[in-house]
Formats: sequence, C-alpha cells, structure tokens
Amino acid sequence: MTIEKKIAVLKTPQALRDWHLQQIRDGKRIGFVPTMGALHDGHLSLVQKAKDHSDSVIASIFVNPTQFAPDEDFDSYPRTLDDDLEKLVSVGCAAAYCPVANDLYPEGNATKVYVEELSSILEGEHRPHFFGGVTNIVSRLFIHVAPDVAVFGEKDYQQLQIIKRMTKDLGMPIEVIGAETIRETDGLAMSSRNQYLSPDERKKAGNFAKALRDAATAIEAGKSISKAIKQAEKDIAKAGLGPINYVAVRDAETLEELGTDTLKQGVSARILTAAWMGKTRLIDNLPLKR
Repeated sequence: MTIEKKIAVLKTPQALRDWHLQQIRDGKRIGFVPTMGALHDGHLSLVQKAKDHSDSVIASIFVNPTQFAPDEDFDSYPRTLDDDLEKLVSVGCAAAYCPVANDLYPEGNATKVYVEELSSILEGEHRPHFFGGVTNIVSRLFIHVAPDVAVFGEKDYQQLQIIKRMTKDLGMPIEVIGAETIRETDGLAMSSRNQYLSPDERKKAGNFAKALRDAATAIEAGKSISKAIKQAEKDIAKAGLGPINYVAVRDAETLEELGTDTLKQGVSARILTAAWMGKTRLIDNLPLKR
C-alpha cells in the first residue's frame, strides 16, 4: 500500500483547501501540528495531543528558511519525508501538508509578522532573526490550514508564548495548546538536532537536563534564584557544555524577569537555558512554582 493511501499528502494550497472543505462538510474539528520534519517521538506526542482536542489532525512538513541565519544549518537540516510520513501514519495523523517555499513566500513577498518585546529577549538576543521567521511561517500556515486548534511543544517555550501572543493579537480563531516536553531516558529533551551530537557528546548531554532539574528543585525549595542560576551554570559547564547563552528564571506567561531573590509563593515561573555542546546548540526549560 502506497503512503498516499495511508495518509492524505497535500502538496499544494489547492489540495489543502479541498481537504479542509471536506473536513468542514463532515463536521470535523481540525487539529494542526506544524513541523520542520525529521520527526521523533516528541513530534508524535504533539499529534496525539491534537487528537485529544480535535477529530482530524493535519501536520505540516516544511523546513522554513526564514528561521535560519546565513551561518546556520538550513542546508544540512535533516530532511526525511518518507520516514516522517510513516511516523505520522503510526499515530493516526489524517493528513500532511508539504508545500514548497513559493507556496508560502510568493515572489515579491513583502509582508512580515513580528511580535515585539517577547521576540527580542532570551533566544531573541542570541538568534535575533529566529522568532521573526517563526511568526511569519506560523501565521501563513495558520491561514492556509485554518485549524480549530494547534499544538506546539513546551520544549520551545518562548516560541509557544510568542505564538499565543500573535494568535491573540491577530484575532485568529485558533486555540493554541502547549504539550509537555518529551525526554530521552537520561532526561535530555528530544530534538531533531540531537542527531548532530557525537556519541561522546550525547552521553554528556543528559547532564544538561540534570543541571536544570537540580536548579528547579532548589528554587522550589526556597533557594534564591541567583544562587540556583550560578550553580546551574557551574553544573552545565562541568558537563562539558559551553558557551552558555543563558540560564534565566522568568514569569511563565509574560517571560518578565522575577528578580534574584527567593521565588514568591504561588508565582508560576519557568527556568530556561541554552548552551552549546560542540557544534550543537541545546535548549531546555522546566516549570517552577513554590
């Protein structure tokens, strides 16, 4: 049986519109999971989460060029379409939208969507191009797919908050849901870029997650934010990672700074970090609440 008989592979906007119209005629609520392919269990968990909130789930597979700076890994980013489609079939995904760049960025494109403030901190300080690329592609995919609900992983927590803000600001009738980070057995957050790690780097990388987990536990137990962050930075460096871009504790919704003292009781916060392991940049975050 060909893959097209197992899942609707939609390669053009018109094919997508035809599929969408049929879902509406059938009275189905549409769930959406945007991806750049190279799918792993973390992505598949997003599809399963979307199934919990909809009747028919569609995933997109598109390596978005506007998320990459000239010196980043756009050309080498893994592209595994056939394997990705089989994985989507395995979790009951109904359709896959696989457009080409011109479908999303037509010739002469002059329109940009950007979320102020949220896009310029943390990740935005170190990858200033990145969130502009995210909001431009997600806003276009939202218009093309017109889902009722969209699911994004909490591993990219700042991205999730930016997309929620964008969706609200633009009045898009889409429910944006965050899904818990899926981790390897040693705690490392699943990521398509983990495959860039050498065997030795991969062995050490589990300590990146442990350093963050230890810091979160200390803050929840009443240790000051500043001391917990300093210890996390030492632990991350000891694990063989560096440079460390940031370790920060922020408000869980606004990502505003919460100071350096003990976290106040009842405040929902997030500890976030980014660091390099060799040539691979790792990010992670965990929820905090005392």
